[in-house]
Amino acid sequence: MSLTVLAPGLLSSFQDLGRHGLQHLGVPVGGAMDERAHRLANLLAGNAESDATLEITLLGPRLRVDAPCCLAVCGANLQATLDGRPVPNNRPIIARAGETLKFGARQQGARAYLAVHGGFALAPVLGSRSTNLRGHYGGYQGRALAAGDVVPLCRELPDTGLEELARELWNLRIYLPSNLGMPARPRLRALRGGHAALFKAETLRDFYSAPFRISPQSERMGYRLQGPRLELQRPQQLLSEATCFGTVQVPADGQPIVLMADRQTTGGYPKIAQVATVDLPLLAQSLPGDSVGFEEIDIDAAQRLDAQRETAFARLSQALAPLRELLGAHAGADTSADADINAPAKAVTGSATRAGDNGTGTGTGTGTGTGNGTGNGTGNGNGNGNGNGNGNGNGNGSEPARLDPDRI
Repeated sequence: MSLTVLAPGLLSSFQDLGRHGLQHLGVPVGGAMDERAHRLANLLAGNAESDATLEITLLGPRLRVDAPCCLAVCGANLQATLDGRPVPNNRPIIARAGETLKFGARQQGARAYLAVHGGFALAPVLGSRSTNLRGHYGGYQGRALAAGDVVPLCRELPDTGLEELARELWNLRIYLPSNLGMPARPRLRALRGGHAALFKAETLRDFYSAPFRISPQSERMGYRLQGPRLELQRPQQLLSEATCFGTVQVPADGQPIVLMADRQTTGGYPKIAQVATVDLPLLAQSLPGDSVGFEEIDIDAAQRLDAQRETAFARLSQALAPLRELLGAHAGADTSADADINAPAKAVTGSATRAGDNGTGTGTGTGTGTGNGTGNGTGNGNGNGNGNGNGNGNGNGSEPARLDPDRI
């Protein structure tokens, strides 16, 4: 019940939604560069959005499927094939034991995301399965994949009934909301940064009007941009502050740096702007040499766009309930640690409560459980929270998108 790496590709590493809440201890958040594609792949494979996916950069790996499974590929179009048959993006696909998943020449984008139903059996480190390549922890042995690696899966599909399951999955009508697609935009939407007032007026005009080119010195930590020199009104000494995904810092040479998934936890360069969360996937799918520009929006517009995106994800999750039912009815037992009732719970969106036999169970956020019995709750969407106490609580539900000041 595994995937065997026959060829590793350029850079293939496991990522999830990152290690949140530890920046004050110097631990980077990390996680998927294109969170949109990561979440889509998980939903289409019948997983929680927080499960780890394989982030594949430009040149993809060659993987042998050692047991039947359901997989989905989202993000960049790297011409994936399964034993020579084209694998379309944004569709759940059944793979049989012995088949080879291969990626070809890049057609569009920079990073593809591979999800497998049930997830990859990876041990969490500091609450996340994301690979920190600099720190050599998380993911698969803290590194990118190498030839000969055998990656265990949490769940396999029984050999019987695979053809029927494949037909039923293929016949499912899956409609992606338009705002979960990846339309080309000439400019990335951005807010003025906390230090924008320190820059010259002409510098702000240049930033929001001139094109910039992504430098070859760009990677998961940050994208260096080449363009007009951005100048302060006068030299400034600033205290270091916390950073977040999409912060645009300007070092002494006047060439901006957009901080990406593997950014440092703090930074002291002046911040001219903050790229809106909704447009970060567009930047993550861009390559060195590509041209980017910026369009100014305010925080209300940024939060509205983020709320619309979260609503679209919630609706898509609800629409994919038949897919999860099909896979759940056919899948074997989950062998991951998460199958253990006492294992740490995964975060969910939403809440639901219902009385148990001798207590109550509540699923909110990461989920909590009280009492001597088991309580189960069902809401209007999807998400699971498992709590630890004298009893266990499970909650399934959805709620309106929450606005996080770090995700504007």
